[in-house]
Amino acid sequence: MKNQSNARRMLAMALKDFKALHVMMDPEKVDDEIFGFHVQQAVEKSIKAWLVHLNVDFPKTHDVRALVGILAQTGADVEGIWSLVEFNNFGVQFRYESYDDQGGLDRSDAVQRVKTLLDKVAMIMGEMKQ
Repeated sequence: MKNQSNARRMLAMALKDFKALHVMMDPEKVDDEIFGFHVQQAVEKSIKAWLVHLNVDFPKTHDVRALVGILAQTGADVEGIWSLVEFNNFGVQFRYESYDDQGGLDRSDAVQRVKTLLDKVAMIMGEMKQ
């Protein structure tokens, strides 16, 4: 049961990052680097919650690609999750470098994709009714 409470706690933290995204939608008020960081954090914490729920060990990392790979090894359906690896660089690189050269983020799309992941993890964990 301890793992399940840890998984719920991790998912709750992912939801806080997701909630923050809604108040960061205006690129004139919040830079892409900050918005992207919270996308990356919501994704990372969601995947970690899923792994904890499955009782799967994982290294201490911010690397979404590595975490999705570990999740894939469990046989979990990660098909739609691989695309979220594109936010990996916001976890480290773009915290210290400008993202300005990249052309901007589609914030609405990012929010929808994170919501899809959060809903999936919540469903798997039994935290959400179908």
